[in-house]
Amino acid sequence: MAKSKEVEINKDGTIRGLSNTAVQMIAFGGSIGTGLFLGAGSTIHRTGPSILFVYLIIGLFFFLMMRAIGEMMYADPEQHTFVSFIGKYVNPRLGYFAAWSYWLELILAGMAELTAISTYVKYWFPGVPAWLIQVFFLLILTIVNLAMVSSFGKSETFLSGIKILAIIALIGLGIYLVSTSHRNPSGTTASWGNIFNHFSMFPNGLHQFINAFPMVFFAFQGMEFVGITTAETKQPLKVLPRAVNQIIGRILLFYIGSLLIIMAITPWNTLNPNESPFVQIFKLAGLPAASQIINLVVIAAACSTLNSAIFSTGRHLYQLAEESPAKSMGFFTKVSKNGIPIVSVLFSAGMMILAPIISSFNSLSTAFAFIASVSSDIYILVCILTMVAHYKYRQSADFKLNGFKMPQYRWSNPLTIAFFIAIFVSLFFNQTSIWPAIGALAWGLGFNALLSYRHKRVEIAEED
Repeated sequence: MAKSKEVEINKDGTIRGLSNTAVQMIAFGGSIGTGLFLGAGSTIHRTGPSILFVYLIIGLFFFLMMRAIGEMMYADPEQHTFVSFIGKYVNPRLGYFAAWSYWLELILAGMAELTAISTYVKYWFPGVPAWLIQVFFLLILTIVNLAMVSSFGKSETFLSGIKILAIIALIGLGIYLVSTSHRNPSGTTASWGNIFNHFSMFPNGLHQFINAFPMVFFAFQGMEFVGITTAETKQPLKVLPRAVNQIIGRILLFYIGSLLIIMAITPWNTLNPNESPFVQIFKLAGLPAASQIINLVVIAAACSTLNSAIFSTGRHLYQLAEESPAKSMGFFTKVSKNGIPIVSVLFSAGMMILAPIISSFNSLSTAFAFIASVSSDIYILVCILTMVAHYKYRQSADFKLNGFKMPQYRWSNPLTIAFFIAIFVSLFFNQTSIWPAIGALAWGLGFNALLSYRHKRVEIAEED
């Protein structure tokens, strides 16, 4: 009986079982992943120490977006996804576009993580088929998501904890190496001077500096998962403001702390952009098992992101079904006794099973890589629409004067929108990103054109 008193059940049958720690770990799980452990070397190679400014600038704007999302979720904590506010305050058609686009983006992200997991596991077990590894991990994490919401929170806390421990270990090791002026096998010495001596803002040109912004922007992707957990969070009006305010600082601490240490241990231009900087640093410290350790960490990182993707896609599809007038969508609103939108979770996870099929065909893999890039670019459009929704919310009757508010929204909101637009526009000036950016625009225009066509068809049918 005591247990039932602690459980808070929503009107739709879902359960508020996520703690503040779990909510923050879910955001960590989404935003700190393989991009840091494997891809940081590439971003450092582009801009050198000035990459720290890129992370700080983008971190600031993500914080502002999180405050905007937090303000809307605080005003209406029953919503299962922040994207629903786009349809509510901007335009139902754009809201429909954003919801399906974001759901698709998360499905593709989950598929990409499945592919990554099989690659990392095959490092140890090269004889095991990739499709078998992918099916195994997808099945395990789907079962976790179908258990109690608190079980998902605990699993995400554990997986994110592995990543955090790896980062703390790197930072601690780095401080020790710098304080002892460790002499590297390559002949360099660990020193803070490696960062600041002969500093150049654009060592490889302004173009490379600008190109680093979209790369780092996508590294922060997943932080908005906080805006998907609110409906299933214990005491959301207490937990949400704390989670939003704490998460950005901690993520910036881990990102910037890691990059500072990496560039202090060895000069940034000596790093191999094609190898994990974590592996390189641990090797410099004399740890031959570095690649084995980091391989375990990136598996945990990929599992964490996949776990969050299954959770988030299930909630997005559930919200879409709740708001859809179509009777066929009602099937996806079924909630289990454990308070899980079971059909939506199973269907979303089932879509990710396409990953093993696609990875079996090279031609499909190329197409998948392109579609995933298009989907990531659409994410920027969703961010822009979210900020527009927040501005409209502030002007609506729903605005709570004493709520959790975005600071100085009259200038910070338009400035954030302008920054996100600038990120999207910058994609057209990079040869590798221009076609996915065009694809994102084509998807947006095509989707809305199709909705307009269907709307006219319905109007004509009603007149007849």
